[in-house]
Amino acid sequence: MYSTSISTLTFFASSVLIISALFHPCSATIPRKLALVQTPATVLKYYKGSVLHGNITVNLLWYGKFSAIQKTIIIDFLESLNSHLPTPPSAASWWQTTAKYKGGLRSIHIGKQIVDEKCSLGKSLKDSHLIYLASKNKGFNQISLVLTAADVGVAGFCMNRCGTHGSTRVNKGHNFAYAWVGNSVTQCPDQCAWPFVQPTFGPKMPPLVAPNGDIGVDGMVINIATVMAGTVTNPFDGGYFQGPATAPLEAVTACTGIFGSGAFPGYPGKVLVDKKTKASYNAQGAKGRRYLLPAMWDPDTLTCKTLV
Repeated sequence: MYSTSISTLTFFASSVLIISALFHPCSATIPRKLALVQTPATVLKYYKGSVLHGNITVNLLWYGKFSAIQKTIIIDFLESLNSHLPTPPSAASWWQTTAKYKGGLRSIHIGKQIVDEKCSLGKSLKDSHLIYLASKNKGFNQISLVLTAADVGVAGFCMNRCGTHGSTRVNKGHNFAYAWVGNSVTQCPDQCAWPFVQPTFGPKMPPLVAPNGDIGVDGMVINIATVMAGTVTNPFDGGYFQGPATAPLEAVTACTGIFGSGAFPGYPGKVLVDKKTKASYNAQGAKGRRYLLPAMWDPDTLTCKTLV
């Protein structure tokens, strides 16, 4: 699930991937196995609802077994969103596009972390389970991010989503925003960790080398970036999106499959490549890390903006 729920995605300004609509959450990352149809250029409308802005806390719930290195890759990415170093293209310069949406600057801070390595709810989760887990880390102007390990199944995972985000109210309190992303490496890496794995369907372009050497986690970073952008710009179904609120195109899902200039269906676009490791990336991060981040819709230019 790349972010929350999904139905159709615009590809460049004229192509779109058709996928089945998800549940109530706002935007979702999309699996790769879909057909292309012609569609008008994407313009995200602001529906005058609340958005998240200012200092935003991201609380993490690790469900299942993640290695220390895997956790570090993800935490370093989230912390990279606020770093002014290194110079662009960087994760921080990618995130700065969200400042062009209503609310202005958005600073991300890591909050509480809960580890549920023994999978207290089992290894086959429903949406209600995700909300229950997310509610353990809820708060105002916060995002409760649930991350599931490679051996954990989630309803709809791989079929119509790679990640999701949404909002709900618990115990008659205020609405809180949550998101979920799963590690697809053993379940559907060709769909949810593309372009690091050659897709089963569609054009057979050579896969890229994952920048941190972990196809599953590097794929998760792409999907976390997607749901994060969707959550802050459309947390409660009244922010920025195109299409029905139950299956919207959002800040990143409107640009699915685009990572660099010259992208077209099946080709992620021109990105940077490390001469020594051959790893592909388009963003530098904190602590010397590198990431491959998806294009984000730019409200100023009304186009999908890439870092390179």
